[in-house]
Amino acid sequence: MGFQDTVLQTIDSVKGTLDNLDRSKLQLLALSSAGVGALLCYLSWRKGPKTIPIGDGWWGAGQKSLTEDKTIQRFVVKTSVEEIEDLHKRIDLTRFTDPLEDSKFNYGFNSTYLRRVVSYWRHQFNWEKQVKVINQYPHFKTKIEGIDVHFVHVRPLQKSGQTVVPLMMVHGWPGSFYEFYGIIPLLTKTDSNVVFEVICPSIPGYGYSEAPHKKGFNTMEAARIFLKLMERLGFSEFYVQGGDWGAFITSNMAQMKPDCVRGLHLNMVIARTDSTAQLLSLVIGRYLPFLVGFTKEDVRRLYPYMEKNIYDILRETGYLHIQATKPDTAGCGLNDSPVGLAAYILEKFSTWTNLENRDLEDGGLERKFNLDDLLTNVMIYWTTCSIIPSMRFYKENLKKDFKTRVDRVTSIHVPTGLAAFPDELLHCPRAWASSRFSDVRSFTYMPRGGHFAAFEEPQLLAQDIIQFAEKVEGKSHKSL
Repeated sequence: MGFQDTVLQTIDSVKGTLDNLDRSKLQLLALSSAGVGALLCYLSWRKGPKTIPIGDGWWGAGQKSLTEDKTIQRFVVKTSVEEIEDLHKRIDLTRFTDPLEDSKFNYGFNSTYLRRVVSYWRHQFNWEKQVKVINQYPHFKTKIEGIDVHFVHVRPLQKSGQTVVPLMMVHGWPGSFYEFYGIIPLLTKTDSNVVFEVICPSIPGYGYSEAPHKKGFNTMEAARIFLKLMERLGFSEFYVQGGDWGAFITSNMAQMKPDCVRGLHLNMVIARTDSTAQLLSLVIGRYLPFLVGFTKEDVRRLYPYMEKNIYDILRETGYLHIQATKPDTAGCGLNDSPVGLAAYILEKFSTWTNLENRDLEDGGLERKFNLDDLLTNVMIYWTTCSIIPSMRFYKENLKKDFKTRVDRVTSIHVPTGLAAFPDELLHCPRAWASSRFSDVRSFTYMPRGGHFAAFEEPQLLAQDIIQFAEKVEGKSHKSL
């Protein structure tokens, strides 16, 4: 509560000061602040590094091998009677605690609704059928830096005159490659002048990608591995797209090899971290938004209740502190209890889709998703025992001061498309994004949708990716 109180007191203090200023003084202050901010951004962009080091690594068990098998092998997801029977036995042994009256989803996953989800999982969900759904697209594995990297690779249905562009899409937590199953057919068959060859890898430690055996595997290490994967697939230029951790990883890919990344598209916009400047622009923007580069839509999404937004962020990030400090301890229970795992994962698909879902008895889960898809994502974590290594990713990325890390102080200069979904946990105005991305070709205020954009609104996200690629390809004559 100390941090929350400090933030809110700071906002109140600055607001009080501005309320006592007349409009002319306020305008002068805003112009001065905007000018200083613009100058700092320019100097940072001009003097800052253009790329980040690629480096190298070894994440396999034991000593680094002198040779590495670079072959790409077909992979098929399988299940067994024993696997399903074990799941059912564990579900049958679950102990539930009744929820508080009228608590809905404000205390976490409501156990009354959880019983319904678990009953469906136990008696109606067909994992064998869902495995066939997963296998509808070609899966592969290849060894990179000592670990097996899994990916889905779908080639397009190309029409005459269409340009085929490779596109890597990277998921986040607690998602998986399966989030992209609704959007893949929309990208591999289009009416546009561009069509995509889609590659969806699993982050090492997630799903069917082997977990790192050594400490230190963060987004930059994942980015390097995915760059090596694209090179191994024969792509010298390609697009990348991501949200959540995928936004960090794909941004790192653009920072490491900007000549290879033809375009970067993000559905979670991550600006340069400068809390003082952002706080000042927030307060000024409430009065004179145009002076800090805010649009009317920025104002609508950011105000009038910034204090509430900050409190909501604090309420929604308890998991982050646990996973960034003691992931193995918290993960033990989740790795042992399928129902505990489902509650932990699916609660995020409720609140991160729309925070108002906390006030619903069922968390609004089935408004955007169906239980088969949600439980398939849970089963990918369950059957691979990947919840603990996926949680470790937070510790590896947050063990040091994240905002001073080399990738956080390095601008991104590749063509960039940004899709701002209204129910994302935090809105990032284009004015903030420009402090990090120097070549924003597209910034779209999406009409609906939250954190899991590809899973929630595949049609909207596909349309935005296509229009972004059309803009980039329209200004370039190089052949992929």
